[in-house]
Amino acid sequence: MVDISGKGETERMAVAEGKICLKPETISAIKEKKIQKGDVFSAASLAVMHWVKRTSELLFHCHPVPINWVNSEFSFDPDGVRVRVTVKGVAKTGLEMEALVGTCAALVTIWDMVKALEKDEEGQYPKTEITSIKVLHKLKR
Repeated sequence: MVDISGKGETERMAVAEGKICLKPETISAIKEKKIQKGDVFSAASLAVMHWVKRTSELLFHCHPVPINWVNSEFSFDPDGVRVRVTVKGVAKTGLEMEALVGTCAALVTIWDMVKALEKDEEGQYPKTEITSIKVLHKLKR
């Protein structure tokens, strides 16, 4: 871990984004709320909140930080779903890893929720792909 004991707490925010590429039929099923496992975006939002708050348990070098606010946004692309996660808190260190972990948690949750529709006849996932995970913005005040 990096020693942050000399740093002061400041207001921080980070925004991360990622995408999951899906079959058109799967996208339609999500829009029509016809996924057998339930509401895809509700499940993904819960995964985001859970893993944002537990990032330091997943990544060894991350400091546990207080999280003041988490927001998940989902939008449809022609070939998939885009996830954007915003994390806010007052801390001595940034929240980029929390935003990235939340984004990844949402994307793998979406995959899990729709995998029955994404499999081909051999049980493989030729169209399903998680991509473009990145930090869009971070702020320190």
